[in-house]
Amino acid sequence: MAAKSILVALLSMFIAGAAVSPGKAASAREIDVGVQATLDKFFHHVRGGHDLANKAVGILVFPSVVKAGLGFGGEYGEGALLVNGATAGYYNTVAASVGFQLGVQERSVIIMFMTESALSQFRKTAGWKVGVDGSVAIITVGIGGSVDTNKITSPVVGFILDPKGLMYNLTLEGSKISKISR
Repeated sequence: MAAKSILVALLSMFIAGAAVSPGKAASAREIDVGVQATLDKFFHHVRGGHDLANKAVGILVFPSVVKAGLGFGGEYGEGALLVNGATAGYYNTVAASVGFQLGVQERSVIIMFMTESALSQFRKTAGWKVGVDGSVAIITVGIGGSVDTNKITSPVVGFILDPKGLMYNLTLEGSKISKISR
């Protein structure tokens, strides 16, 4: 019983801290290294991923989004927006959830803006909310699978990867993405 109380207290503190402000924010260099490693993993596991990235006008990459919950849950991650291959800004993603959940999970998120208007809308909206300010079509691909860039017509597409590079069929609905300074 004591172990359960300690777990509840630790998860509560983690969730509260992640929802309000992260304990130690990553430096710009740490984020940039994580972004490149995440893209390399994506390109390695998804045939056609490189071609799709080349068609995108902007790519937002969150190398590590951590979700923790015990009834109530929260998630937090930091990443960078790449435009023409260069970092154009740093962002965080925050979300909260209610429902059956227990434990901690980590994933990577890649969001590709396929049109100038979608990227412009994202950049001018403070606190861009997925599903409110713009929708993200999540693309699911199995390990070693491929993406047909000719069949993707959504202005914003997303990929969710676990630490092994497998693609999740999850949603980003309710996530709030905000610009941060580094």
